[in-house]
Amino acid sequence: MPQRHSSGYFRTDYADDWRLLQTRGQRGAAAVGLVLACVFPLVASAFLLDLANQVLIAVVGAVALMLLTGYAGQVSLGHAGLMAAGAFTTGILARETGAPFWIALPASGAVGALIGFLFGLPSLRLRGLYLAVSTLALHFIVIHAGQEYETRRGLSSGVVIDPPSLFGAELVDPRLWYAALFVCAGAAVLFALNLLRSRTGRAWRALHGREPVAEALGIPVAGAKVSAFVIASTLTAMSGSLFAYYRGFVSSEAFSLFLTIQYVAMIIIGGMGSILGAVLGAAFVTLFPYLIEMALAQLPGGASMSSLVFAVNYAAFGLVMILFLLFEPQGLVGIWHRLRNWFLLWPFRQRPLK
Repeated sequence: MPQRHSSGYFRTDYADDWRLLQTRGQRGAAAVGLVLACVFPLVASAFLLDLANQVLIAVVGAVALMLLTGYAGQVSLGHAGLMAAGAFTTGILARETGAPFWIALPASGAVGALIGFLFGLPSLRLRGLYLAVSTLALHFIVIHAGQEYETRRGLSSGVVIDPPSLFGAELVDPRLWYAALFVCAGAAVLFALNLLRSRTGRAWRALHGREPVAEALGIPVAGAKVSAFVIASTLTAMSGSLFAYYRGFVSSEAFSLFLTIQYVAMIIIGGMGSILGAVLGAAFVTLFPYLIEMALAQLPGGASMSSLVFAVNYAAFGLVMILFLLFEPQGLVGIWHRLRNWFLLWPFRQRPLK
């Protein structure tokens, strides 16, 4: 049986492969994390709740991109465009038809699935940089369509969306938003973890390894590629819908190319090929600008440097990406694995043989 941890834990039967939480330590950690997540909104300030809600929305989008790029190996630069498609679908339905949340959210996912299917077809012939450029066209097409809608309807400041209602309660209180977004993010993570254990997920892993080998093993490469685009695009568009509802408006300016770069950074910094990496990367990239701003405020004369915050954020963000690519290609999840193994093996840790 393959070894699971450096501490010597082994799987002893096939049922172990199907358990999401395979050890008592994992089950205990999950229980503690769930308790802390439930206690957090009771003690957190409005500012911290807003940060947590932003992270939860980012988790849904980062998990989607991780499935597409980190597991299926399909490079995409149209992530912001897909989020914009979901957000504008929600905004148009809410404004033009008054559609409720439980209709607009699935409708945004359906639009994302359709776009994912159409833009997944070029992946059957294109790879690498050429595929990335083809998905980049998606961004410009969706943003242009959104701008045309805003112009024709005279919505210079964007499409305003009323707060959604769930079970008779309007989502206005940040605590209610936290509960709803926590459920959505948790559902996305559980969906991804279970999908990766299915035949589809195993086909994506083989596809990422080497396409000719996957095809020789009998895997329908074309179907696997298109399914990766469709499923990832569905999740991404739904994250855009959640973003629109949470912000209360939709504007094409909110979905720039920098947003795509941020999501690519999430899966790189978090750790490619790991759902945990997507979660950690989403939290890191979302919170990073606020940490930089707080650090600048602590410096002497920090108030006079307020005009430099954006420039420092961009520079620091690029520097962090370069440092992770050079010195920690496994990302935050690689750091976590080493820390976990250090504690599991202490005090019997030995240096590896050279």
